[in-house]
Amino acid sequence: MRTHTGEKPYKCDQCDYSAARKSHLEEHVAKHTGEKPYMCGECGYRATYKSTLSKHMRTHTGEKPYKCDQCDYSAAQKANLDYHLTKHTGEKPYMCGECGYRATLKSTLSQHMRRHTGEKPYKCDQCDYSAAFKSSLARHLAKHAGEKPNMIGECGYRAAEKHHLSQHMRTHTGEKPYKCDQCDYSVAQICNLDRHLLKHSGEKPYKCDQCDYSAAEKSDLDKHLAAHTSEKPYMCGECGYRTGDRSSLSRHMRAHTGEKPYKCDQCDYSAAQKDTLDNHKAKHNGEKPYMCGECGYRTAARSSLSRHMRTHTGEKPYKCDQCDYSAARKSHLDSHLLKHTGEKPYMCGECGHRTAHKSDLSKHMRTHTGEKPYKCDQCDYSAAQKFHLDRHLAKHTGEKPYMCGECGYRTTFKSSLARHMTTHIEEKPYKCDQCSYSAASKTSLTRHMKIHTEAPSLQL
Repeated sequence: MRTHTGEKPYKCDQCDYSAARKSHLEEHVAKHTGEKPYMCGECGYRATYKSTLSKHMRTHTGEKPYKCDQCDYSAAQKANLDYHLTKHTGEKPYMCGECGYRATLKSTLSQHMRRHTGEKPYKCDQCDYSAAFKSSLARHLAKHAGEKPNMIGECGYRAAEKHHLSQHMRTHTGEKPYKCDQCDYSVAQICNLDRHLLKHSGEKPYKCDQCDYSAAEKSDLDKHLAAHTSEKPYMCGECGYRTGDRSSLSRHMRAHTGEKPYKCDQCDYSAAQKDTLDNHKAKHNGEKPYMCGECGYRTAARSSLSRHMRTHTGEKPYKCDQCDYSAARKSHLDSHLLKHTGEKPYMCGECGHRTAHKSDLSKHMRTHTGEKPYKCDQCDYSAAQKFHLDRHLAKHTGEKPYMCGECGYRTTFKSSLARHMTTHIEEKPYKCDQCSYSAASKTSLTRHMKIHTEAPSLQL
């Protein structure tokens, strides 16, 4: 009758909780005491509630009592069945009041809300780490324990959690179970789908507290904040390289180990970084999903679009700590820093040519080998360097993505736009050391220098 009357006679003496049944109160009190009286005889797992232990036992027995009435799917827990059923209905009843994000499950919306509130309810009992998600805490705790019990026989990969092993397996199987309901994008991990959905919504929940920058992903905000602080706490033990975020260090380490975990499923190509693989895959399908709203420039990689946008905004986030130089691209800053050190560690064994960058040495070596790895897919043209192929391809497409904001001049190449821009400014930084001539571009100065170096014709 208490279900009708609402009577809850069983009171907790430690908080204001009350229950209609004594068993419910006993389960609640266990939260205060930390007692976990129910133990699994198979693996020693302990639970506060008998119902929780019953659910756990299904991981050993394989029992899946919850059946879908529309297909042959079955689940060990009712919550998993409820989630599965939404795939049939497409229903997303839970909506975020902050940004309009919709979710199938109430628990998913609760997790999403932590992006806005910054709440981190999951605390580590061994240090002051806290996390917004239970899975993040579990990953962190594995670092304390050093435990990685789950191993795959394909490649020797080990994981602290079984579901991480399942995610890793998709790199071998190519399975992409998470589908975007607004386009044909699919992905192996749900977190990547969440990031993709932000492209459709335009949501940028992560705000910089020092300027008006905002980002769709926390990792992008962390990288941006490093530009304010110049802090680079992560250092490579091999070469001393320092960076502001841990993921960049992980990517950098592959340059030393030679690891290339990202495999192309259409050929034998592999890459050290995911965005490099994405760029490669675009060559197979010709897809360029990322478009600049300013000039219509399209690209296969999001990172390429981000770099391109700086040509419009003038943003130069990469700062030199030895002078006032700043750059739109990290690679440009790296090149600049070598001017301070004068270091040229890479040497050609054929002719002794030295260079500051490994990539430049690779390009130089093609002058000896005659290798031309960049092939045109529309004719038999091939090139030793990618930018030569890019220039060639523009002849086929007629595309001129680079536009001058001053006069509307359009060009196929970024370098041509840079030269053109000098016609709008009075500055002529390139000086001739033999006369008073100065030029706005280096190429103009080079042409002028021929006047001094070329031998005069004989007068008869």
